Amino acid sequence: MPIILPYVPRTITVHMGLPDQWAENVTVSFPDYVKNVASSEIYPTWEPAAIRANVLAIISFALNRVYTEFYPSRGYDFQITSTTQYDQKFIKGRNIFENISQIVDEIFNDYIRRQGYVEPLAAKFCNGTTSTCDGLSQWGSQELAQDGLNSMEILRHYYGRDIELVVDAPIQDISPSYPGEAMRLGSVGQNVAMFQFMLNRISQNYPAIPKIAPVTGVFGEDTRNAVRTFQRIFSLDPDGVVGKATWYKMVYLYAGILQLAELVSQGQSFVTVRFQFPGPLEEGDSGPEVGILQYMLAMLAQFDSSLLPMAVDGQFGSATTQAVRTYQQLVGLTPNGYVDETAWNSIYSNFALADYFLRRDTVRAQSLREDALPVMSGGLPGEKPEQWGATPRMGQYPGRPLELGQRDGQNGQRGVEV
Repeated sequence: MPIILPYVPRTITVHMGLPDQWAENVTVSFPDYVKNVASSEIYPTWEPAAIRANVLAIISFALNRVYTEFYPSRGYDFQITSTTQYDQKFIKGRNIFENISQIVDEIFNDYIRRQGYVEPLAAKFCNGTTSTCDGLSQWGSQELAQDGLNSMEILRHYYGRDIELVVDAPIQDISPSYPGEAMRLGSVGQNVAMFQFMLNRISQNYPAIPKIAPVTGVFGEDTRNAVRTFQRIFSLDPDGVVGKATWYKMVYLYAGILQLAELVSQGQSFVTVRFQFPGPLEEGDSGPEVGILQYMLAMLAQFDSSLLPMAVDGQFGSATTQAVRTYQQLVGLTPNGYVDETAWNSIYSNFALADYFLRRDTVRAQSLREDALPVMSGGLPGEKPEQWGATPRMGQYPGRPLELGQRDGQNGQRGVEV
């Protein structure tokens, strides 16, 4: 699950009853889902700021359910239920209020999260009259809007000053975190690194599970031993293979330990993996190490148009040689197409930084709406909001390595110490 970047699903499947109760599953577009819930939960006569605040809470809660795979990790074939006992009110076939529909169309792929965390906030709410909770009060939000607060000020009133708004999140089909094939001794790659990361965090609560150190993305004997111990503890077949059942048990426990589906979440922070130098690589080589090299080069090509797009096939052919030469020439290394430790570490250091910024921002915001705040603005109620042009370009590699003690202000930018 740590590899999942938040996105807005094209569709969402709603279970029309309690999770363990037989009921119809209804699949609708995500905007239609939000419109339905908002029309069921709030009043169209409310102030626009109150409606926007409630819609953002509805969106963020639903996206949190998708992000954490809250129900799929428990074996269910839906993303959310229609009951307020567990989730949000959804009424199949109900009429949608026109002004609510218009607001949802504007912001359905915006959501709130805590600063420094990946996951959309599990933005729980209640009506504030017949029921109260630790989250947003729906009627209270209307009173705050009548007092002149905008939607982000309302949300910060209930969820804290450390929330931020992500705008224009990517839209895609729901993608299960399980990679689709079992991982076993000898497997290599980011999916291995991610379950190693999950296991290490789970082992803090279950010390019998041995730590995997360092996390390299290589499925070795130490990883197999940790997997077998995990499987024994949780009554799974101790075969040392990470199949679908083992993977989703890890997801379920990892999300539960970090309380990712709660307002008091410890938070999923941004993870990069150090791929260790596997030995020299050159044209004619093949295998997972070549695939990792190609993956890093392909990532960097997304940030610099002078680098060549790269197919990740594990075969070090002429196209890979040319991509390596282009990179070497770009960074001042001998452009021989040969990947020694210096070249590998250079590629990795730039890849890790690009990957960090991509994970940190998840979206390249293109516009700010009436009361939106930039993801990295730090603006709070009562403070003068920054202009969008003064904020960093979302997800883009800054073009130079960052080192301990360096400040953005050294280059005429905003002064943030590394």
